[in-house]
Amino acid sequence: MAAANTSLPVRAESPGADRPGILAACDGSDGSLWALDRAMTEAELFGVPLYVLAVVNPSPAGYPPGMAELVQQSVELLTESMADGLRRAVATVQAARPRPYGGELSLHVVLGSVVEVLLAATAGQHTLVVGTRGNGGFTRLLLGSVSSAAVHHSGCPVLVVPAPPAPGARAAGATATIASAPPIPAP
Repeated sequence: MAAANTSLPVRAESPGADRPGILAACDGSDGSLWALDRAMTEAELFGVPLYVLAVVNPSPAGYPPGMAELVQQSVELLTESMADGLRRAVATVQAARPRPYGGELSLHVVLGSVVEVLLAATAGQHTLVVGTRGNGGFTRLLLGSVSSAAVHHSGCPVLVVPAPPAPGARAAGATATIASAPPIPAP
């Protein structure tokens, strides 16, 4: 595994829409790493910045009165851990690419509801790139809850990146469809 680039600063706010770019949602899952790789390609292709966003939801149900102050240190550790994970994710994807991404790149770790923060960050962006599934526990689903929400409610176009096929595997039905397609008439 590639070493994390600790020199990459991580911002605590969502990317702004003042300079539209490719927004990549990254939670450290394999799906988000494949999406990050594709996001790098898209940013290079269109010549726009790449914004990599991780969202930390420290308490999905909220805290009882008086507890927020007690858990502040844990939230800070969680945020620092996610920032480090984001740096490692970028380094891992960079190391696997034939040519490292050389465009403008910024990392963002934001506290809040994953879907709400991600959807708000899409406003004014060029494209949102997500994996089909993240770190959720429902691997049988075609789209995870975050990618599904993005497809239906994003403020910009969404590119959903599927998992690559297993080595030696073929896409189901692809050969049959191509083989049975009628010939194209000559002009």
